[in-house]
Amino acid sequence: MKALVTGGSGFIGSHVVDKLREKGIEARVFDMVMPTFRKDIEFYQGSLLNFDELRMALMGIDVVFHLGAVADVKDVFRDPHYSESINVRGTMNVLEASRLNGSIKRVVYGSTTWVYSDAQAHEVDENTPLTSPSHLYTATKLSGEHYCHAYSKLYNLDTTILRYGIPYGPRARDGAVIPIFVKKALNGEPITIAGDGSQFRKFIYVEDLAEGNVLAIKNIARNKIYNLDGKEKIAIAQIAKTIKNILGDVRIEYLPSRAGDFPGKEVSSELAKKELGWEPKTSFEDGVREYITWYKAREEQRDADYRKIDAILKN
Repeated sequence: MKALVTGGSGFIGSHVVDKLREKGIEARVFDMVMPTFRKDIEFYQGSLLNFDELRMALMGIDVVFHLGAVADVKDVFRDPHYSESINVRGTMNVLEASRLNGSIKRVVYGSTTWVYSDAQAHEVDENTPLTSPSHLYTATKLSGEHYCHAYSKLYNLDTTILRYGIPYGPRARDGAVIPIFVKKALNGEPITIAGDGSQFRKFIYVEDLAEGNVLAIKNIARNKIYNLDGKEKIAIAQIAKTIKNILGDVRIEYLPSRAGDFPGKEVSSELAKKELGWEPKTSFEDGVREYITWYKAREEQRDADYRKIDAILKN
């Protein structure tokens, strides 16, 4: 079996590639950015908006993991037109190119638990009725879900939708909350928290999330939706305290609360446990430790690279 991972150079995508290789599945990356996490993978450079490039990348592929997207809600807010083109038109292009390919056995679509943000219920699962989204990011991801459903019904293209919780771990974007807190702590700056820090999320360690992606190509997952979320309810204040427990001398400061902070939903991943045999294995503190170890190594490597460049320039 051979898989194509769109966005395979990114945070989640790169870990999915690692997990595929670990399971003996060949992987090809389709991305605008060249992968740097490993050198032993096939790479096709291209845009989700270029249909011909996508069709070329799909040659010889059996399964598509469509993870390429504008995934930061702040980026979607700043540039909604471009974000819509990547997240919506890009998804349509992946599905259509897969349909025309004829040999694609499954398209696995990376969605988000943000789709539950406007749901009436506090405890939600895959059957929870969804209301019209109030955020453009959620709107684009739900559009992708609807396209998957339509292609499954109209063209018999098997799809599986995975609604990701908030991932964390090595290779995470610097703008996410855990990387921001870790950077401040290591730089001797205080970690600042808006309000009392009681807002919670169920963070999911990225390697556990990648495992769920690979399990989603099982036959039982054809044309279904699964939540892949963490087990623990982690309050914002707990993130800061966990980092302090690991690093030691870290200051935590509380600021006035922000209007409109999303307090969190209780997302059930029981269906993935029952049908895929998936559940998170990594505790939050262990995952944060792994991220801090990776972050320190990355910064040390960057410093070493800068010293080499300085030495070359001086000579």
